Amino acid sequence: MQAVFIGIDWGTTHRRASLIGADGTLLSERADGEGALACAGRFRASLEALVAGWPQADAGLPVVMAGMVGAAIGWQAVPYLPGETPLSDLARHLVRVAEAPAGRRWSIVPGYCLRGASDVDVMRGEETQLYGALQMLGPGASDGCYVLPGTHSKWVRLHRGRVTELRTYMTGELFALLRQHGTLASAMQTAGSNAAAGLQHADVADDPEFLRGVAAAAAGPALTHALFGARARVVTGALAPDAAAAYVSGLLIGAEWADAQRLESRGEPVRLIGEPALAALHAACARHHGRGLEMLAARQIQLAAWRALANQDIP
Repeated sequence: MQAVFIGIDWGTTHRRASLIGADGTLLSERADGEGALACAGRFRASLEALVAGWPQADAGLPVVMAGMVGAAIGWQAVPYLPGETPLSDLARHLVRVAEAPAGRRWSIVPGYCLRGASDVDVMRGEETQLYGALQMLGPGASDGCYVLPGTHSKWVRLHRGRVTELRTYMTGELFALLRQHGTLASAMQTAGSNAAAGLQHADVADDPEFLRGVAAAAAGPALTHALFGARARVVTGALAPDAAAAYVSGLLIGAEWADAQRLESRGEPVRLIGEPALAALHAACARHHGRGLEMLAARQIQLAAWRALANQDIP
């Protein structure tokens, strides 16, 4: 089948490229470690090598890239779109890569920025997944609350296909730092195989200490106090060291959900776009707070976005 489009989710440390056929079929997919940091100073060469590695991909195919490739640390800094820009108009706001050779149709998806009275928040890459969700689920999905968990977990509320709430939580990054450095690290490093993985294994979602962490976060103490409480519980014997990671996982993800209960969208069901392991952890939090949760596979959502963009006239 003829290839017509290449979509690339180009993050900070990883890259996933999809080759799409004329009827929307996924012809080929490649994932590698050529993230924005690894490609500094050689983005063009890296992209050309990727395309050349697909014999069925003509060099002139449109290439659309999303994620940190459009950030200041990426290939080309692309300005954010304001929240009032409908996600349905995303294709109209693609930014051409200035370094693209003649005849090459290379574009970057802009992220979104939402400015409130007292804060500002941004996302890059997640807007493409939200665009894919609207394509896959239809008009009925243009309103609602979405969570996209990960290193920097995003909570987004859409109203008529526009971003009206955006909050980012450094959940995954903070968990990794606590596990590697500081006073909690020794306990978290010696935890059992499932609990030590914390944010990576679904099994921990049923761990009593994970659920206790979720409940502790919901009770309302400052997160820094609750985290020290994890250490205090370990040193006094109230918390087994091999359960410390599960408890801290519950605190961190539970803190997201506790904060989300203060937003306008607090009474709405949540659509989660993510991998099964993280989805299971968020499902446990949803049950604790009595909120419905619909799980959407991140890969299918991303492919829905690429298929929709492949049908657009990319200049």
